[in-house]
Amino acid sequence: MGHLYISAAHKSSGKTMITTGLARAFVNKGVSVQPFKKGPDYIDPKWLGEAAGRPCFNLDYNSQSHAEVQDLFARYDLQADISLIEGNKGLHDGVDLDGSNSNAALAKHLKAPVILVVNALGITRGIAPLLLGYQAFDGDVYLAGVILNNVKGPRHEEKLVKAVQHYTDMEVLGVVHQNPSLTLDERHLGLRPHNEHPDAQAHIEMLAAEVDAQVDLCRLQAIANTAPAPSPIGAPTAVSTLPERRDVRIAVAKDAAFGFYYEDDLEALQRAGARIVYFNALNDVYLPTCDALFLGGGFPETQMAKLEANKTLRVRIQAAVEAGLPVYAECGGLMYLSRSISWNDERHEMVGVIPADTTMKPIPQGRGYTQLTPTENHPWPGIGDDLNGPIRAHEFHYSSLENIDPNLTYAYDVERGQGVDGQHDGIVIHNVVANFSHLRDTSRCAWAKAFTAFVRQLKADRGKAPSPAQVAG
Repeated sequence: MGHLYISAAHKSSGKTMITTGLARAFVNKGVSVQPFKKGPDYIDPKWLGEAAGRPCFNLDYNSQSHAEVQDLFARYDLQADISLIEGNKGLHDGVDLDGSNSNAALAKHLKAPVILVVNALGITRGIAPLLLGYQAFDGDVYLAGVILNNVKGPRHEEKLVKAVQHYTDMEVLGVVHQNPSLTLDERHLGLRPHNEHPDAQAHIEMLAAEVDAQVDLCRLQAIANTAPAPSPIGAPTAVSTLPERRDVRIAVAKDAAFGFYYEDDLEALQRAGARIVYFNALNDVYLPTCDALFLGGGFPETQMAKLEANKTLRVRIQAAVEAGLPVYAECGGLMYLSRSISWNDERHEMVGVIPADTTMKPIPQGRGYTQLTPTENHPWPGIGDDLNGPIRAHEFHYSSLENIDPNLTYAYDVERGQGVDGQHDGIVIHNVVANFSHLRDTSRCAWAKAFTAFVRQLKADRGKAPSPAQVAG
């Protein structure tokens, strides 16, 4: 039950590639791995979860309290032989000048030894002052060693290792040589998701083989085992059990277009009494038997031709929404519910229940943490209860809405961020709430419980009448 924090000197150092390879390499040796990811992210956790064979959980000071971060980590760390926490950006990067939101702060909080991944391309002797600077900047961070990545060849490796050994006391735990075939493709929102990769499993195995051959796994596990076992703060150490009686069914879109879901949010829906059923918006022509829809984020723009081609499902979703089916949609889900998506000189029809058109832009239209205050128009009672200030969420989208109906109603006022128009987010139409912001179910925003209660009330109100999802079918 040891743990390591895999961080880097800066963004795009290859830490996701290294961490993914480490996770599968350990698993291949019979070591159970629990992955975690720092900050709000959907894509990297999917790669890590696929490599480890178990869900990856996000640790985020913006949406979670320190106690919740500690509890979530402790609960799942206990289920594995080793936990790997992948940082975001660089070790000391973060929102706040004092570093309270940084990877270093989280590593100290979790008492995790830090392994620094350094992109060594173009560096030789200069590796030494870089490492010395990281060691001196915050002495409370336990920098246990370095993995040199993107090393060009044996001569480059020799120069780097000699410089590290001569000028520093940091241990070189691995040297990963430059290999273009190992690279995970990047595009407008970051890495290409594993569910869109033509052969994700083969790529993960290739990463694992390279990491196993070039990184000292035994030494890494020994370092991990020096970390003290985490203890929860007020939460049980066992993984939460789900209630036996789950009285509402929520259909969740899960395919190459929609895949941005926090695993603990899905668990929160189930703890609130929801039974989750999945469907594929690209291929399925019928909605599953359900009382509500949850359309998460993803890349509908890359799948817009296939989404348009499945007209039967689009028409049925539109009819179900207009008949009162409750729907929660985030970002990509919002785009799918709009009239159309335009990107790269192509335009494709979508569901059409939101009177607006989605256009992809060349630069981000909303990026970073958001703060939302629920309005009186929010249909979920309790979404704003017991909150100390606005709901803390996040957004990252290159899309914007155009030709918007000026009479739309909104669930949130935007205190920070962009949302739909810089002032509002959460379009409310029929029983739909659709926002660009991604929520996280925590003590600060118990959205899963509020949404499930709303669905349950609508189900009770219709009595023995069938769900709008089935009427539309």
